[in-house]
Amino acid sequence: MKIGMKLATGALLLAGFVAADEGMWLLNNPPARQLKEKYGFEVTPAWLEHLQRSAVRFNNGGSGAFVSADGLVLTNQHVGADCVQKLGTREKDYIHLGFTAPSRAEEPRCTDLELNVLYSIEDVTARVNSAVTAGMDAAAAQKARRAAINSIEKESLDRTGLRSDVVMLYNGGQYHLYRYKKYTDVRLVFTPELDITFFGGDPDNFEYPRYNLDITFFRAYENGAPAKVDHYLKWSRDGARDGDLVFIAGNPGRTDRQNTVAHLEFLRDFLEPRSLDGLRRLEVRLGGYSSRSLENARRAQEDLRMVQNSRKARLGALAGLQDPAVMERKRAEEKALREAEATYPQAWIEDAFREAVRLNRRNWKYIRAILERW
Repeated sequence: MKIGMKLATGALLLAGFVAADEGMWLLNNPPARQLKEKYGFEVTPAWLEHLQRSAVRFNNGGSGAFVSADGLVLTNQHVGADCVQKLGTREKDYIHLGFTAPSRAEEPRCTDLELNVLYSIEDVTARVNSAVTAGMDAAAAQKARRAAINSIEKESLDRTGLRSDVVMLYNGGQYHLYRYKKYTDVRLVFTPELDITFFGGDPDNFEYPRYNLDITFFRAYENGAPAKVDHYLKWSRDGARDGDLVFIAGNPGRTDRQNTVAHLEFLRDFLEPRSLDGLRRLEVRLGGYSSRSLENARRAQEDLRMVQNSRKARLGALAGLQDPAVMERKRAEEKALREAEATYPQAWIEDAFREAVRLNRRNWKYIRAILERW
């Protein structure tokens, strides 16, 4: 789990900003000195624990937060859409119509949604790395690390009863054991109708999210009753103001900041353009399927929106990779690293991505043929 920070000039989580100290940090390694020196904000263990245990991870890839002592969880509409879609029917399309539970007894249970709350972090780097011995090739070393990770996770689960995941950080520079409290009884409380959550349609909802009511509420249950939680984020009647220091806690996948120049060139020249090709084809096919009937449109709407948003996100990523200033800055950083580190494996990295291009070109022929027939 990580926290991001920015100086807010708008609403929390969707803030635009004029001046910002952007960044992403582990909750067990925050920039405490920087925050104290620049903003007079003191990061305390109690504050970090409160933030960590208020934040919620959705097993479908999203983040949220507890916002009441009775297990109420707030997240984005698209994070909750999978459950909402599955609860809906031809007669009750909750994505389009919205849903409000009249009472707690009428909060419907999601079929396969799991919520995780991070309880503890333990550095297990030394134990994972100690599984690798001299003389092992890359495949054997990876197998040994995987075996060590499996043992660590099983031992932790057996001892604590908490979900235990070893997370690789910094491309293998560190391994941390995350222990989560798990909620498997999760029920829908409220989601707005599509016209306000998707206001402006495509692409306006993606470009101007501040005009959307992009929320969904769930409730975590334990033993058939609403979960009682000690840590949750409290509502502010005043909201955020210009110049406020704002922290965003969540479970991002990765930053990709350690990608090499060769890797970025591979993404720019090969992978991103081909991914966009596939997304555009899939978007056309989903649109065609949706146009045949209202029921088809209901079934395909979340997949179509996911494809459209992925297409827009990848277009933005490709534009960044095609910016000469971005690539020149990365080349300068890599040059400084090579000069400081005599054993920097430049040739190996470049050869690896040349081979990746060759293999992907071969595989792309088969993928494209499948897309053509679909």
